[in-house]
Amino acid sequence: MARPLELCLMVLAVCYVGAVLADPDLLQDVCVADLSSGVKLNGFPCKEAFNATDFFSNAIASPGLTNNTLGSLVTAANVVKIPGLNTLGVSLSRIDYAPGGLNPPHTHPRATEVVFVLQGQLDVGFITTANVLVSKSIKQGEVFVFPRGLVHFQKNNGKVPAAVVAAFNSQLPGTQPIATALFAAMPTVPDDVLAKAFQVSTKEVERIKTRLAPKK
Repeated sequence: MARPLELCLMVLAVCYVGAVLADPDLLQDVCVADLSSGVKLNGFPCKEAFNATDFFSNAIASPGLTNNTLGSLVTAANVVKIPGLNTLGVSLSRIDYAPGGLNPPHTHPRATEVVFVLQGQLDVGFITTANVLVSKSIKQGEVFVFPRGLVHFQKNNGKVPAAVVAAFNSQLPGTQPIATALFAAMPTVPDDVLAKAFQVSTKEVERIKTRLAPKK
């Protein structure tokens, strides 16, 4: 049997790990983000005065326009749009898809995502760090989860528009599209690095970069 000192150390170790892994508790009812502040910290500083509009948005009430190259549009309802979300650890997005529209492979470095299908049907999936694809077709009323940080995608596999509401356990989950991150970074990732990584020619890399370059 463990001695009292050993038991005490074990309890302290468990409490320490739990404290490190958990989000910090709120120290006030609300901390409405002061988006105009020049103070830099992990989140946003609180502003003194606030009202109901700081906790409200109709940003995702209507379908977004999907007449773009990918045929999809993500409309965020995060702390930048709803300052009252600051420190609360949650946010939403609405994603609309034209027939055949794609929300391309991307990651959310700061959040797990769960989507609820409003209409239509989608092929969705994520890839584990062991390079295993976990995928499924989902339809109206169904839910699918994308674990934090893993590459994932959604594609409208129907002939009519589709839409989901996505929930995140972060006020600002961040989004890093894989293709854009690699081929449209500024300064650019060297052509020879991408050519070797993808086993293609530098000319093909340049061609892809041209297609993904930000529109001026």
